[in-house]
Amino acid sequence: MDTSKSSADDSAEARTGTHGPSRPADPANGPRSGWRRWAMDTRPLRRPAYRRLWSSTIVTAVGSQLTAVAVPKQIYDITGSSAWVGYASFAGLLPLVVFALWGGAIADTVDRRKLLLVTNTGIAVTSLLFWIQAVTGLGSVAVLMVLLAVQQAFFGLNSPARQASIARLVPKEELAAANALGSTVMQTGLVAGPLLAGALIPVVGLAELYLIDAVALCATVWAVYRLPALPPLATATAKAGRAGLKGIAEGFRYISLNQVLLLSFLADIIAMVFGMPRALFPQLASQTYAPYGEGLALGLLFAAVPIGAVLGGLMSGTFSRARRHGLMVIVAVVAWGVAITGFGLSANLWIAVAFLAAAGVADMVSMVFRGAILLSAVTDELRGRMQGVFTVVVAGGPRLADVLHGTAGSALGARTAVAGGGLLVVVSMLILAATMPALRRYSAST
Repeated sequence: MDTSKSSADDSAEARTGTHGPSRPADPANGPRSGWRRWAMDTRPLRRPAYRRLWSSTIVTAVGSQLTAVAVPKQIYDITGSSAWVGYASFAGLLPLVVFALWGGAIADTVDRRKLLLVTNTGIAVTSLLFWIQAVTGLGSVAVLMVLLAVQQAFFGLNSPARQASIARLVPKEELAAANALGSTVMQTGLVAGPLLAGALIPVVGLAELYLIDAVALCATVWAVYRLPALPPLATATAKAGRAGLKGIAEGFRYISLNQVLLLSFLADIIAMVFGMPRALFPQLASQTYAPYGEGLALGLLFAAVPIGAVLGGLMSGTFSRARRHGLMVIVAVVAWGVAITGFGLSANLWIAVAFLAAAGVADMVSMVFRGAILLSAVTDELRGRMQGVFTVVVAGGPRLADVLHGTAGSALGARTAVAGGGLLVVVSMLILAATMPALRRYSAST
């Protein structure tokens, strides 16, 4: 595909990325004053290629949530069973895991721009097929589950290439800011998408949510089409054969030898598995917070963490320039655990929501610096595979938490399970930080 349309400065940035000659000093990189000290760091948006990639997510972050709401709603309408909704969610996990790992290996062997074009087109076509089955009144749960599995497979192939490309589009010192920008958009989608879906279903119908998502994905395809080429930095010969099991195994071997990277993954697992109580939100809404209105309570509980994450992103100028990336991860995970503990101990809905929002801020800080560690501590030829593992960790942790918290909530009570999980996060993270100093000592210059 012809890439001559890309501007010369885009191509230069893609070629040099964090590996080429340093850029001239930029006054905007110096100390900031007034409100700019805490406001979101927007330096990466001055890079045309990154700006295109980031701007496309503004629309698709919301569009993807329309489908995320429409699929379980349609399955429940067909079956009348929440169990089938859960089965469908789990059906998408295996394809996501398998194709995220394989997609990471592929992303290290091919032009990442071309891979993004193929996978984003595949996701758009899948959304279109969702729309077709809905408007034709097919009413088949099996078809919905197959389409969901295909969609998650394409997402698994897409995500590692997308995230690994960022380090080729912005310099190393702006990686944390770029992660904050991207994470803020995605978290905004988690808030705005479900609210918009709830407003649109009575007006346009459920089927049209799929169509809106498919149309929104066209913006992503166009933005990726205008990116510069992102081929492997090494020669094609040196990369031959690495997109299979051998390449995936090399990625896991690299993780096992890179202590800081392994510890950053473990920190996220601790935070999510012990401290993500979303499976208990319905029980808490119907029991602890029922006097406030069960529907209101449930909506606020689910929205609170993403809202906090968005607020954290908007104030990311307060932390995105920190160089002690490992220490920031530790502080963020401990803060997450403290906030979740406070949530579990709160009988007042508004105090509980405030604690969850605080947890969302901590989660944003953790995401920013774990992502920066991943992009800066790994060489380009391995970034795709590491992002594949990262995708699996991020997707798998909350699902394991659903099982753990659901079981503990039934046995011990919802609030006890939540508070106990938060305390486990704090204790486990402090033990990890004390016994494994590599993470707390890691900085952007390491």
